[in-house]
Amino acid sequence: MPLAIVHSRALTGIQAAGVAVECDLGPGLPTFAVVGLAETAVKEARDRVRSAIQNSGFEFPARRMVVNLAPADLPKEGGRFDLPMAIGILAASGQLPAAALEKLEMIGELALDGSLRPVTGTLSSALAAGQAGHAILVPQGNAREAAFAQSTPVFACANLAEAVAHLRGTDRLPEVVCDAESPESALPYLDLRDVRGQESAKRALIVAAVGGHHLLLSGPPGTGKSMLAARLPGLLPPLHRSEALEVAAIHSLLQGDGFDIRQWGRRPFRSPHHSASSAALVGGGSHPRPGEISLAHHGILFLDEMPEFPRAVLEVLREPLESGEIHIARAARRATFPARFQLVAAMNPCPCGHLGDPQQMCRCTPAQVSQYRSRLSGPLLDRIDIQMEVPALPVSALQEAAQGESSAYWRGRIAQAVDRQWQRQQVRNAQLQGELLDQCCALDAVGTRLLSRATETLHLSARGYHRVLRVARSIADLEGSDPISTQHLAEAIQYRRLAQILAQ
Repeated sequence: MPLAIVHSRALTGIQAAGVAVECDLGPGLPTFAVVGLAETAVKEARDRVRSAIQNSGFEFPARRMVVNLAPADLPKEGGRFDLPMAIGILAASGQLPAAALEKLEMIGELALDGSLRPVTGTLSSALAAGQAGHAILVPQGNAREAAFAQSTPVFACANLAEAVAHLRGTDRLPEVVCDAESPESALPYLDLRDVRGQESAKRALIVAAVGGHHLLLSGPPGTGKSMLAARLPGLLPPLHRSEALEVAAIHSLLQGDGFDIRQWGRRPFRSPHHSASSAALVGGGSHPRPGEISLAHHGILFLDEMPEFPRAVLEVLREPLESGEIHIARAARRATFPARFQLVAAMNPCPCGHLGDPQQMCRCTPAQVSQYRSRLSGPLLDRIDIQMEVPALPVSALQEAAQGESSAYWRGRIAQAVDRQWQRQQVRNAQLQGELLDQCCALDAVGTRLLSRATETLHLSARGYHRVLRVARSIADLEGSDPISTQHLAEAIQYRRLAQILAQ
């Protein structure tokens, strides 16, 4: 059979588009051409495939060969098409039965000795293969990751010879079994009880966890801001399976790191350094890759020392904070990555960090304080639901025994509140919009007057007005209350007071 077609997948953002690897053998001088908008790494597969076939004990045809990667207008990159090319050549030359290639997809990079190296984006490819009703053949190093899809049979091989034996039926590979449920206990969460004092800040953290609200903590150095942020993952409810698959699929796109099996089902916690560029935060590159905001999808993006980030870098957060996704456009390619993250930020009140600290004197001039705070624009601050001061603690508070409930206790309470949200509105409170917001956050006459006065006094924007309502809804859910009382509303209003201080 001079023509064979092998099914594979190319990555376009987080999606895996189908690619037909068409291998044709014809008369003429021995040549090997790869066409179909293939980048340099794909074209270099000619030498890898030739050596892998010969070193695995198979015959490399001395004929004119053309490998077409269809569709031709879809960019192809990386070494993921090495295995499909080699299998296609063997099938076209009669060394493999063509019928074995039906309802089967494969990806994998070949070494010169025929062994298979893992590739990125395997989980996305496995999920797409399952939707198409196909099985998938992957390198051994990608086996566990691909098995998480649980929607398609997954076979893993260590080298080209094993793949050929499987397709010939002489030595069938076992189907990979998913073991995604066990790693959770390997990485324990940090406990909220470890934070001494700061009861108001703890309360704000719990409310933020209930509704998925963005949170800003401001206070002198060493008051526990970073400790509080690091304990937020232990308060959040576990990921649903569909959310866990999205998170794993995004992390599987990382070159070198890939998806950490131990993190399955856990909400990601990303903490980029303040020297990170805009591209590092939102993603990019000639071949678009996810940035920190996408790697924090369904989890937390923690920006420590937020004003130390360049203002231009912080401003790129404004759109994904509202839309929950990021669009990356390049001259030749476009990609969309999900970015439904919860922003948690920490900052000092001034450059030296001691403005308002009763224990140490601030050395900053008013101009320095103003310049420092101006790095956070008004529109960005307006998008942060809860803004809390974290004051310095006296020594006596640090010497007291740990008080308050543990993270495990609050995680149960928060899970109940989140379940109440899903039953009522099918989204988290932070995502309430339009008519759904009006229905779920209705106020009585007293609450309406209170919010009206607060809006005038604090000069809240329309966005700030609605965010107060969403936070009040979360406080009511935490208390198990269906209506929003004036007490819930008053607490939500106080979480917007810091914005007025920072704007001064």
